[in-house]
Amino acid sequence: MDYKLYRKIIALLLVAVLQQLSLQAQTPQQWRDSLRVLNKEIAQSAWNTDLHLRKAAVNLELQQWQYAVDEYGLILQHEAQNPAALFYRAYASTHLRHYDVARRDYEELLQIFPRHHEARFSLAYVLQVMGKKKDALDQLNQLIELCPDSAIYYASRAGLERELNQYEAALYDWQQAIDRQPTEADYVASQVDLLLSLRRQDEARRSLDAAVRRGIPRGLLNAWYRRLKK
Repeated sequence: MDYKLYRKIIALLLVAVLQQLSLQAQTPQQWRDSLRVLNKEIAQSAWNTDLHLRKAAVNLELQQWQYAVDEYGLILQHEAQNPAALFYRAYASTHLRHYDVARRDYEELLQIFPRHHEARFSLAYVLQVMGKKKDALDQLNQLIELCPDSAIYYASRAGLERELNQYEAALYDWQQAIDRQPTEADYVASQVDLLLSLRRQDEARRSLDAAVRRGIPRGLLNAWYRRLKK
């Protein structure tokens, strides 16, 4: 699975969480100011889960991974099945390369909410990083059963299948991703890269030409056209 795809989904989730917590995008200094205000409110208040979730979200924005892990851990002491705390503690643990900890949190969350797509996707990423690629593939298979219209999940599975030398399966999944998001140049580039590595130049050219006809600017694909001529 491409780390860029993982980051893309998590970034979208973080934006949604900040909106839910009524936190707006800010500069690093503004986030630090917000953190001071939240710390003061927490010190002066009885237990308030929302305040602690806000504080942990700011820790994430400031890339204070260990502080975020600690804050989410505190929330989980009060609410052992809080889904946001489980998910984002796992996310912060991943940044700390505490993959076993992240895996446990994602798996616990999926026990509570088996259809939590982002948790399953993140678990697949963690398993791949841990070298458990077949387990990661199983998670992506389940995810695609849950979300058959998602281009990014097909693309993620294709990337993993290529690593496992399952080339025909990877080509199929890249095409599924392209069918669902026809103007995504990265999917076309990945498909063409694999075709060229397999010395299937004619298929690679057809994929590029079809992408241009769909509206992808040729300039985004020029590097791949040049590779065809080598």
